[in-house]
Amino acid sequence: MTATTADRTVHVDRRDRRDRPAVAARVAARVAWTLPEVRWAALSLALFAVGASLHLAGAPAPLWWTAYLACGVAGGWEPAVAGVQALRERTLDVDLLMVVAAVGAVGIGQVFDAALLIVIFATSGALEAFATQRTRDAVRSLTDLAPEQACRVADDGTQRQVPAAELAVGDRVLVRPGDRLPADGTVLDGASEVDQASITGEPLPADKQAGDAVFAGTVNGTGTLTVRVGAPSHDSVVARIGVLVEQASGTKARAQLLIEKVEQRYSVGVVVATVAIFAVPLLLGADLQSALLRAMTFMIVASPCALVLATMPPLLSAIATAGRNGVLVTSAVALEGLGSVTAVVVDKTGTLTDGTPTVVAVGPRPGWSGAELLALAAAVEAPSEHPLGRAVVEAARTRGIAYGPVSGFRARVGHGVTGSVGGRVVAVAAAPDGDDPEGGAAEQARGRTVVAVTVDGEPAGWIALADRVRPAAAATVAALHRSLGRAPVLLTGDGERAAGALAAEVGITDVRAGLLPEDKVDAVRQLQAAGHRVLVVGDGVNDAPALAAADVGVAMGGIGSDLAVSSADVVVVRDDLATLPAVLDLARRARRLVVQNLVLAGVVVVGLVTWDLVAHLPLPLGVAGHEGSTILVALNGVRLLRRSAWRPA
Repeated sequence: MTATTADRTVHVDRRDRRDRPAVAARVAARVAWTLPEVRWAALSLALFAVGASLHLAGAPAPLWWTAYLACGVAGGWEPAVAGVQALRERTLDVDLLMVVAAVGAVGIGQVFDAALLIVIFATSGALEAFATQRTRDAVRSLTDLAPEQACRVADDGTQRQVPAAELAVGDRVLVRPGDRLPADGTVLDGASEVDQASITGEPLPADKQAGDAVFAGTVNGTGTLTVRVGAPSHDSVVARIGVLVEQASGTKARAQLLIEKVEQRYSVGVVVATVAIFAVPLLLGADLQSALLRAMTFMIVASPCALVLATMPPLLSAIATAGRNGVLVTSAVALEGLGSVTAVVVDKTGTLTDGTPTVVAVGPRPGWSGAELLALAAAVEAPSEHPLGRAVVEAARTRGIAYGPVSGFRARVGHGVTGSVGGRVVAVAAAPDGDDPEGGAAEQARGRTVVAVTVDGEPAGWIALADRVRPAAAATVAALHRSLGRAPVLLTGDGERAAGALAAEVGITDVRAGLLPEDKVDAVRQLQAAGHRVLVVGDGVNDAPALAAADVGVAMGGIGSDLAVSSADVVVVRDDLATLPAVLDLARRARRLVVQNLVLAGVVVVGLVTWDLVAHLPLPLGVAGHEGSTILVALNGVRLLRRSAWRPA
């Protein structure tokens, strides 16, 4: 209950988190433009827009042909080079097939098709490159949590600043008020309050004294601590979080290899079939022009333009609609994953709650009123910047309760604050468990923090505080339960009592408390092993590994850490929990549209290819069928752009 530099730092950090979405957007834009894939894709898209405008405006054909060809060169040269390199390694990917199909389309006069195909693949490649870069940057940013320097204490008591990376197990370090701890370890001497929300997710600083464990990267409070280093820097909790994020991201990447194998086999099949359709008739005596025309017709109708558009327009339309409503979906793969979720895991602090303590009950003793008790407590807490103290002061202000000045203010770590108010000595300190069976103990049993107020040494009452539950939390949990047929699972680093009380309030029955980041990952893996597609919702550094390990990770972007946002597939930019059921519903409808489009596109491709192989498919009819299916699936896909597509719970 003391005022500290660390408290002030944390207070400013939490206030500044409100601006995090805008800052994150600017940083993301700068990161994006450093990637050549993004720059080439943007140029290709701009040239395509110019060509389409000229085409629709009836400009001379050479003008829009030039724009379309320039679009193809800008977006297609990198896939072409990569494809050639892959050929040297005896592999064939779908990107090279797209480039070949685009060249073939230009050869028979379908330059618009060629440009559209290149734009789609260039944009997809840019999104993939951007997502990869953001993950790498996020993992590197973990090193900013732990300080670079540490104050090492020698056996003779002398102190020396050394790089934190040089600390060895058994070293003693001095941690001053407001400093970040340089290593995991155990407190040898001193007492303080440490804000370890970045590691455990606890909403309030934890009291630390001799024998207690502390973590690198957490923020010391008022007192000075002497800590014995218990693990080298590369094996600290915060370092292991980085490893977990990288491993989980790699696991996700490996899951995409099946898609790449299917693409490669399809590409090989189309190329082999095209060569056969061209070569076999020539060997049987057909003329060169008819054989070439038939082979080119086959390549055009077999090229997966409609199949690509069957997938991308519904997903991109849903992404755009979600973005308009404050939910950033980072990729089409992420949206597709949302549509297949079967289990939801949520964090407590900063997700179901807003991470800010608030006064929830006041219990005056006989002879005192609630207003009097709160006025005295607010007066003595006014100089403090401890989260609990600020909550008491805010409660008095909200209720319109005036409080007088305090003199002789004093704060002691673990013992609360004291001061003189109106000639009376007022003290506010943590109440022992079960200290007040008339009410305070009941609040403690519900997981709430209870502080005792004494006046001139006599008990005057108690004040209960709790992390504020988001207004939409209970409704969101109920909506997810209806949608998935099962309630979300609560995973938190907070204590069992606080977690259980909150879970009961919002309607969650499966509660797992006191978890470290690796424990959350284990819980996610268990759900996945049981056959579930898992969505994890979190906001802090301690949630990042679970977000990365999940099939889909959702970060609360309004107050969430940079690492959580970067590790997630979806960011709730406006920090509105109620949007979660809506985006899940949107993703499911997008998934259904994808299936519809794939069936339609597949039937058309199979039909046209069969016609070309069994009989003779005229090129204009093949192009018309190919273009018709492409237009139909595109129109079907963009239905989710309508405002009515967003259905809040």
